[in-house]
Amino acid sequence: MRPHHVHEVLFTREMIQQRVDELIGEIAGTCKAENLVMLGILRGSFIFLADLVRGCAKHNLHPRIDFITLSSYGGGTESGGTVKITHDTDQDLLGADVVSVDDILDSGRTLAFAKELFLKRGARSVRTCVLLDKQTRRAVNIKADYAGFSVGDSFVVGYGLDYDNRYRELPHIAGVTFLDE
Repeated sequence: MRPHHVHEVLFTREMIQQRVDELIGEIAGTCKAENLVMLGILRGSFIFLADLVRGCAKHNLHPRIDFITLSSYGGGTESGGTVKITHDTDQDLLGADVVSVDDILDSGRTLAFAKELFLKRGARSVRTCVLLDKQTRRAVNIKADYAGFSVGDSFVVGYGLDYDNRYRELPHIAGVTFLDE
């Protein structure tokens, strides 16, 4: 692990919760499907997805929930460019309206891979929901249907996002400075 320092809080717990509540409203406004499936892309999405799902009942949404683990980073800080499935969902997606939930839209490779995969498996529609949108890093042409916050070209941790599987537990999102840069 590279020497680093977790520094300024970019998004507080309160800011995140307010935006998550707004996102639930946006999703409910467009996803009144009887066959709604929310699929979290692990590991970074688990806290975000849990908060989204908790808010579904007040909008009379009752989605099926599952996870898929996709990997493109390994232990590093840059996407390797190849996405692989390390744990698959067992949900039947035939005719389903899927909301694919991820922590951050960075290069776009993972989210584009997931969207294409779910459509190939028979989903009627696939919408994408991300907590953070890092537009400066896009390598493929994809835009999230629902996005929490835009973030610049900094490495961030907290609220499910990690560096080498650490800092996911932070209730806020903070920037990371690497001391060897």
